[in-house]
Amino acid sequence: MSTIPFIKKYIIKIKKGSLIVYTIVHTIHLYAIFIYGGFLFVDNLFLSKMPLNLPAEEAKKAKEAIMVHVRKVVPYALMVAVASGLYMFSQIFGEIGSDGLSRFQIMLAIKAFFGLWLGLRGINQKFFGINPWVFKSHIFPLSLVIIMIFLSQFMYL
Repeated sequence: MSTIPFIKKYIIKIKKGSLIVYTIVHTIHLYAIFIYGGFLFVDNLFLSKMPLNLPAEEAKKAKEAIMVHVRKVVPYALMVAVASGLYMFSQIFGEIGSDGLSRFQIMLAIKAFFGLWLGLRGINQKFFGINPWVFKSHIFPLSLVIIMIFLSQFMYL
């Protein structure tokens, strides 16, 4: 058994030979998150501001021209992020100790819950045409992505 270098202090073991698979999946996961999270940042920080500088009709046309291309890529990036995240979760969560979940496991579980919620929301929108009932803007998903980024950094401390 080999240990992932950056989580040695948690003594989480990955079977010999699968470290390279984990690293590849982790890299794919990061790229997918960059695509999904990047869109959320751009949409909330820039695209939503177009009506301030353009007439309403032109802003709507411009945003829709961009969204046509976004809809071809971003939902699939989210699904790849969720699938790769589930794989990584299964590899690094580890066994629950006699004293319960570790701080690392708690933060990872919260992060996984948020990721699954975003994935379920995205799948419902893309494949079933079910739009979110409460959160119709991208502010809440962006907030979850930001929280997940912080969790991913703090869980290894």
